[in-house]
Amino acid sequence: MASSFVIACVGKPSAGKSSFLNAVTDASAKVGNFPFTTIEPNEGIAYYPVACPCAKMGVSERCKPRHGWCEGGRRHVPVRLLDVAGLVPGASEGRGLGNQFLDDLRHADVLIHVVDASGTTDASGRETRGYDPVDDIQWLRQEVEAWIWGNLDRKWAGVVRRHVAVKASPVETLHAQLAGYGTPRDVVQRALDRLPRELVGEFSRWEAGKELRRFVGAFLDERFPTIVALNKIDMADSDKNISAIMKRYHSKGGALVDGVRIDNIVLTSALGECFLRKMQKQRYISYETGSDDFSTDAPGLKPLDEKAGRRLETIRDLVLFRYGSTGVQEAIVKAVDALGYIPVFPVKSLSTFGAPQQGAAFRDCVLVRPGTTVREFAKKLHSQVIDRGYAGAETIGGIQLGESDVIVAGKNNVIKYTVSE
Repeated sequence: MASSFVIACVGKPSAGKSSFLNAVTDASAKVGNFPFTTIEPNEGIAYYPVACPCAKMGVSERCKPRHGWCEGGRRHVPVRLLDVAGLVPGASEGRGLGNQFLDDLRHADVLIHVVDASGTTDASGRETRGYDPVDDIQWLRQEVEAWIWGNLDRKWAGVVRRHVAVKASPVETLHAQLAGYGTPRDVVQRALDRLPRELVGEFSRWEAGKELRRFVGAFLDERFPTIVALNKIDMADSDKNISAIMKRYHSKGGALVDGVRIDNIVLTSALGECFLRKMQKQRYISYETGSDDFSTDAPGLKPLDEKAGRRLETIRDLVLFRYGSTGVQEAIVKAVDALGYIPVFPVKSLSTFGAPQQGAAFRDCVLVRPGTTVREFAKKLHSQVIDRGYAGAETIGGIQLGESDVIVAGKNNVIKYTVSE
């Protein structure tokens, strides 16, 4: 079974979005088949590393994931990426591919905003020199906010009248309007919790241009957590642009600025990662994504020509040694971490950690939202069999789990379900 959430890669044209997607989804042969039934042309699969219980339980040699892979207790779990149409200023008014972009966002749970830190593309993605990208993060946020607010604004008077007539709660009224954005009720509630209590208490008097607009900003913070990938970090003007962006988004206490926390800004070189992966795949170097270096003298490697050698040394000097990695793996990790997802390992036996009489252990790993209960996961795992026939659940050590127990990583996230006949 696969995790259902989606990471959307967003940004203006030519920011390096497609290169970023290629850098994080170039699966090697050992990965095996994808866990998703349908992969559209603008989608891909990346891998999120988690601690696998196989090492702790002493069964690493039998750990054989159905999807992804596990090495030394480090499990690489597949996650879904969506390459969203390039956004330009004015998208909320239909400019460019704005309507397509904004519609694609309905399917996303978290955003990775790829920003061209080099200043070699303008706000519309046209090639230039000396462009200052410091505003790129802000205007993307403003476009998404204008899109959602505009949709609500057009019908707000009628929404308020119905709210008063049926005596609904603010969360009920807003959830009904925002359900089309793939929004769970708890997200709407958390957005309201960001506002002063007295403001929520005056909900029936909200004006679209004031209180509603303020709510939309809070809603975006909850609905679309955003990771910023400052890309093309090895180009000439990137250093000064990165410094300006970091200065703008630095805030005491790590508060959100334009929906972004400074610790969720990652420095990346997508093209550098693509080239390293290509050289690794062709057996010219030994390299692992996320590493701070590569090797050219490991056994079995082919000799490099001068041109490839020079390019590798440039990547080593300007990216790996300077920043510690190409940053692309870190961006994926931060995107999943921003959602707080928890890895769950359903097993059929707590003695073999697999199906009885079978050698393979920990075949499946599913990432679930924080707060998911044991029974909710049963329904997610198999609504027709496990949920309907639910007779109990237990975890390592034979500890019985209650239906309402919240799943916690490292505590009760290895689960065996018992099903009635």
